[in-house]
Amino acid sequence: MEKKKMRQKRGQKQNKRSVQRLVCLGIVVLGCLIFLAGYVIKQAETEETMSQTAVTTMLPETTAQPTATPASAATPNPEKGIYTFLQGPKSWQRRLKWSGSWGTTFYDGGSFGGFGCGLCCIANVYSSFTKYRCTPVDAYYYAKKHTGYSGGGAIAWGYMRRTLTSLGFTCSVAKKTNSYQDFQKKIADSKAAIVLVSSSNSTCYWKDTPGHYVTIFLYDKGTDRIFLADSGDPEHNRHWVSLRKIYQSLKTSSPFQYLYVSKYNEKKDQWKHKQAEGDWVR
Repeated sequence: MEKKKMRQKRGQKQNKRSVQRLVCLGIVVLGCLIFLAGYVIKQAETEETMSQTAVTTMLPETTAQPTATPASAATPNPEKGIYTFLQGPKSWQRRLKWSGSWGTTFYDGGSFGGFGCGLCCIANVYSSFTKYRCTPVDAYYYAKKHTGYSGGGAIAWGYMRRTLTSLGFTCSVAKKTNSYQDFQKKIADSKAAIVLVSSSNSTCYWKDTPGHYVTIFLYDKGTDRIFLADSGDPEHNRHWVSLRKIYQSLKTSSPFQYLYVSKYNEKKDQWKHKQAEGDWVR
């Protein structure tokens, strides 16, 4: 009996050790499985990251689209600020832009359509280069009141210069010389100029024109052209013309051929006329 009991106890101990060994082995196997699973997941994540990186690298770079320039930032057209009044009755009858009722009106016995070119030039210069405005008729009455101009006929150089000077402009009258470069430089250095042209001197641009004041603006050095305000001919008005044609057409039988305007000083403007009132086509 004693021996039998001892064998049973020994068998129980061996069974217990076997169970313990199996448990330990199971724990080790489970740990290995967990480690292996973690390794596989990590490898998969690494491969996915590398794949995404490769795809990103192969994609073409996005080119930034140019930003559209707002209309308000576009370069302004200098021609839009230039006034170019017309003087004649035919222009007013057709209601052309820049024509006015003065074209069919008599002032002090004379038809404005026949003599008003110089007054249109004064109105062009004053309205284009100041924050104030006037019509050719406004200029007519102002010149009569503040200079010796009697009205009813063409305004002479002296009265034109006095009028513009009292309006705050620095200006000078000049004669045509044999040097085109001299004339060219004076125009290039000026804000504008009033020139007297005649077909008697050249028919390169004007025909049947004994004498006529026109205004020239915006000298372009690159093309040697000017922007013309011709109150007597709608076909010429607001056109770009070769400056050399102006030079060839200057009326040499007149004491002076042109008046150039160099600057404006508002403090010296004795008029400061607010608006170009009256019946005219803007």
